[in-house]
Order: sequence, then structure tokens, then C-alpha cells
Amino acid sequence: MSEKCLLFVDDEEGLLELYGAAFRREGFRVELASTLAKAKELMGAACVDLVVLDIRLMEGSGLALLREIKATWPSMPVVLNTAYARYQDDFASWLADAYVVKSSDLDELKRTVRACLEAGR
Repeated sequence: MSEKCLLFVDDEEGLLELYGAAFRREGFRVELASTLAKAKELMGAACVDLVVLDIRLMEGSGLALLREIKATWPSMPVVLNTAYARYQDDFASWLADAYVVKSSDLDELKRTVRACLEAGR
């Protein structure tokens, strides 16, 4: 399998650094975006295989970006990664391929990312 590229979108710089380090160790190429503008720029310029997206961002809604991603790249896997479990029942989040509640233990996120990539072969 060729090296897959993940895009992490989160307004918490510390989490982005954590995700970047952890997933690079797992053999992924990683792009990081702390703003919606940067995320859109990377989606257009980089060869992204999967997006890990926070729902609540400082400058706007991750759910709005989710809709844009799915409208432009319908087969792009998107994992919502948020501290708010209540959004799981929000129909706007149903466009996502998976939903993970943030945790200091990244095992569930890693399993979910791998499963989404496997499903999209």
C-alpha cells in the first residue's frame, strides 16, 4: 500500500502536533490545518486520502466544511473527531464516514482511520 495522506483540521495547535507526530509514526503523510481556509487550500493542492475533522472550530463549523468536502469530493472519507458526543445524533454529521469522540488515547482514532481507508480501497 502506498503512503496515504491524512489531513487533520482542528483549531487546537497542540492536538494538531500530537496527531501529526502519532500518525507519521504509523507511516502516514500528514497535512495539518488550524483554519478552514488552510484546510480548503490543502484539499485543493495536496493529494489527500482522508480528512479528520473537528466539528467546532474557532472560525466556523466543521459540519459546513464536511458538506463542502462531500459536495466536491463525494468519495473522500471524512472522520469527525470531536469532544462533543451529542453531535453524533445531528443529521448534519451523518455525511461523515465515521465519528470519534476525542481522547488522549489515540487507538480508536487510529483504528477508525485505518478502517475508513480500507473500506475505500
